[in-house]
Amino acid sequence: MLADDGYLIERLRTGDDSAFEELVDHHAAPLLAVTRRILRDEEEARDAVQETFVAAFRGIGAFQSDSRVSTWLHRIAVNCALMKLRIRERRHAHARIAENAQDVDALLPHFQADGHQDHSSVSWSESAEEILQREQSCALVRQCIDQLPESYRVVLVLRDIEQLPAGVVAEQLQITRDNLKVKLHRARQALRTLLDPHMRGAM
Repeated sequence: MLADDGYLIERLRTGDDSAFEELVDHHAAPLLAVTRRILRDEEEARDAVQETFVAAFRGIGAFQSDSRVSTWLHRIAVNCALMKLRIRERRHAHARIAENAQDVDALLPHFQADGHQDHSSVSWSESAEEILQREQSCALVRQCIDQLPESYRVVLVLRDIEQLPAGVVAEQLQITRDNLKVKLHRARQALRTLLDPHMRGAM
């Protein structure tokens, strides 16, 4: 933990109001970016950040001194955003068809009887994650990610963008690690399919 983190935590534990304002000032922007990526709704993303700080303030006594404040807040923010996703899904369950694996099947590679792919993909010199880091491609990749079915999009965001450990993601999504691996693989393949036409145009 950074020295500044330790000082800030001690001030928070003593009820220092200025310390809480400092916590919000330093961490609100990156946390909002996290919740936006998960929720894709500005109002819900801001609510999730607010709930993150409330939860952090209430749980300050349980904060582990060997952890970084930013990592701790990031974990809380992801949990708050995922909770909002679950509430949203329950609220609209009666108005939509339940998502199933076929939603992503159309984006996965298809093969002929001889084993050859119907439409071969362009060979990329970079991974999707590397492309995402380039400012000029960021909007395109995010747009394609947003086209993925919700459960696959969330898995991709948590693992490849937020870079949370597989065990943590599986626990937060309440699925097995094997199920997570399958979903992540399919999500990456689907994203590649969506990006492929753009990559062809760039070659």
